[in-house]
Amino acid sequence: MIHPSYVDLMNVVNKGVEEGEEPVISSRYSIVMATAKRARQLVAGDEAMINADPKDKPLSTAVKELYADKLAILTDEEKEAMAQLIEQKNAEEGGQKAAAALDEAVNETEESEEE
Repeated sequence: MIHPSYVDLMNVVNKGVEEGEEPVISSRYSIVMATAKRARQLVAGDEAMINADPKDKPLSTAVKELYADKLAILTDEEKEAMAQLIEQKNAEEGGQKAAAALDEAVNETEESEEE
């Protein structure tokens, strides 16, 4: 028997869902897709979110991360909200960088006028 089982993993992912609400995942396919995606991230160089045995394969590490509740599976609405937050943060940072560049340009202009 594989440990943790699909049922165990689905219970971990759906643990915050209230009774009567739709679960985050309801199929083994979702577990397979999420862990496969995370395994590809690990292969690409992302660091593990748990203390994994270096001998473990990336998929084993991904399953352990999911079981340890270190990996989240987002609903479409959560993905959209996260994308909007990231976009907003990037816009704010871009605005701050532009303001800093403008301040620097003004300071340089004032210094050159004083000379």
